[in-house]
Amino acid sequence: MKSKMAWMLFLVLFFGLLAAAAGPAPAQAGPITLSYANFPPAPTFPCVQMERWKNEVETRTDGKVRVNTFPGGTLLGAKDMMDGVIQGQADIGCLCMAYQPGRFMITNATSLPLGIPNARVGSLVLWDLYRKYRPEAFAQVKVLAMFTTAPSNIMSKTPVRSLADIQGMDLRASGGAAQILAAWGANQVGMPMSATPEALQKGVVKGLFSSLEVMKDFKYAEPCKYVTLTDTVIYPFSVVMNMASWNRLPEDVKAVFDALAPEQSVWTGVYMDDHVAVANQWSKETQGVEFITLSAEEKARWNERLAPITEQWIKDAEANGYPGRQIVEDIEVLIEKHKK
Repeated sequence: MKSKMAWMLFLVLFFGLLAAAAGPAPAQAGPITLSYANFPPAPTFPCVQMERWKNEVETRTDGKVRVNTFPGGTLLGAKDMMDGVIQGQADIGCLCMAYQPGRFMITNATSLPLGIPNARVGSLVLWDLYRKYRPEAFAQVKVLAMFTTAPSNIMSKTPVRSLADIQGMDLRASGGAAQILAAWGANQVGMPMSATPEALQKGVVKGLFSSLEVMKDFKYAEPCKYVTLTDTVIYPFSVVMNMASWNRLPEDVKAVFDALAPEQSVWTGVYMDDHVAVANQWSKETQGVEFITLSAEEKARWNERLAPITEQWIKDAEANGYPGRQIVEDIEVLIEKHKK
């Protein structure tokens, strides 16, 4: 009897194991899905770089990571970007640091009139400056890239050929550009870039002060038939990631993100410079925009008015505990290094 019961128990266990082997395999974990928020419209350069980063990440991780992108403020707005990423409303976000000048004092020093010639140099300077100082403002996030716009120029409905022409002119600008316009005698009007076309149409502003890719991207070449080349302030951007989202990533994925960071920064700067060249050509050929180059004597008068801005920034930075003069000197050294 015992032998028969043992045999029956063996058969039950045997067929149970067969059934388990024939059952469905355990489900494989799906790809890591990340949300990436951005504030400008999809065709603009911050969103073009976002899509490039997404594609590179998905390719280099062999599909292990999937990135869902949200341009145009559909997930987070411009001024909510940093806090929204810290709070986990998005895994990744792209922000313009000029929109919060006091918060990002060290990196915003790249917006001083120090002679950054283009976006490639600006992006390299910004990345190196961040790596040296590791500002406390970024302690709660993982920085994935940093880059800048090309230098800003005046786009206007009436020509600006001298300092006399800009006196009292209402121009849209943000961040450090406000001080520059004030030094020249213009009136800075703060508003989102998306609100500027209507403001131009209604005469609220007579032009804007920004990098020139917007002549094509936002069709500002239609109302603004004049560009005065000043090549001054740049706008710094950063791509940041929620720290908890970063910590959850496998080490091989983290390595991909880290390797991509400096490359993405430079790629964006080069793309920006090329895109500005395309926008300028389009503005001339299709919209008849006149590009005004100031004489050397006139440009010297404009630059003379900007000299006190950097000295005042140094004083303010040092009053707030930052090594202001050293930061400015570092930027000047980095500009010369990367210009070569």
